[in-house]
Amino acid sequence: MRGGSWTEPTVYAILALLAAGESQSADRGMQWILRTARPDGGWAPRQGVAESVWVTGLVALLPPERLGEERYRAAIQWLLRISGEETALTYRLRELLLGNSEPPEQKFPGWPWVPGTAAWVGPTSIAILALRRAAQRGQWPGIGKRLDLGRQFLLARMCREGGWNHGSVRPLGYEARPYPETTGMALTALAGAKSAEVDRGLAAARQFLSECRSADAFNWLRLGLMAHGQLPPDLCSPALTYRTTSENAMDVLVGRKDNPMLLAAEEAGEKA
Repeated sequence: MRGGSWTEPTVYAILALLAAGESQSADRGMQWILRTARPDGGWAPRQGVAESVWVTGLVALLPPERLGEERYRAAIQWLLRISGEETALTYRLRELLLGNSEPPEQKFPGWPWVPGTAAWVGPTSIAILALRRAAQRGQWPGIGKRLDLGRQFLLARMCREGGWNHGSVRPLGYEARPYPETTGMALTALAGAKSAEVDRGLAAARQFLSECRSADAFNWLRLGLMAHGQLPPDLCSPALTYRTTSENAMDVLVGRKDNPMLLAAEEAGEKA
């Protein structure tokens, strides 16, 4: 095959293979993941990129015994160090000196796609799931507070009509419209949370699910609703085209008892 390997689809493929009991087939992907670990504890999107990014959260969803305890701890520590640029002290001070008021949605730190940039719903949701699993495995200084702030970030970024856009609530001064895949991701990360905002998000997810035409969105909407025990029991899968490795892998993972994303969500709900 032409082209090189990428971290995101490789992690999804490993998780799906492990969930399906194909551990030997997953070993080749794990070897690539282990080879591409960066010195700062994170992972780049692919080889040749000299910076760790959001995919570190995905890698941290892999079984620690396969990743290795040292690499696993380094990945969690990397996630705990990273936050969106808009909540950094220097950024907030600059905005204050410019006379710009701070939007309510920028009071809580989420996670960016790339360090040094603004936080977004997608990487924040993945980071929350990874940190939840870490918190279930042992004590990490500050992890409980960081998780709470991450959840507050998601709640503050909810669109007026329910559900989530990819980022800002009011980009360029206009109300943002929610998207199905990010709505599913945020709901998965918010498992165990009970509020009027979450109820609105669930209502939006059910509506999106009824008219879904995207495999990626269908996967995440199912996970988000399952995390809150709201997946319709009579759901019929629409005729969708699964084009990417990540979409096919997520389809395998949905509903599996050893799905690390759903496990983190379910355990969070039990403790809520």
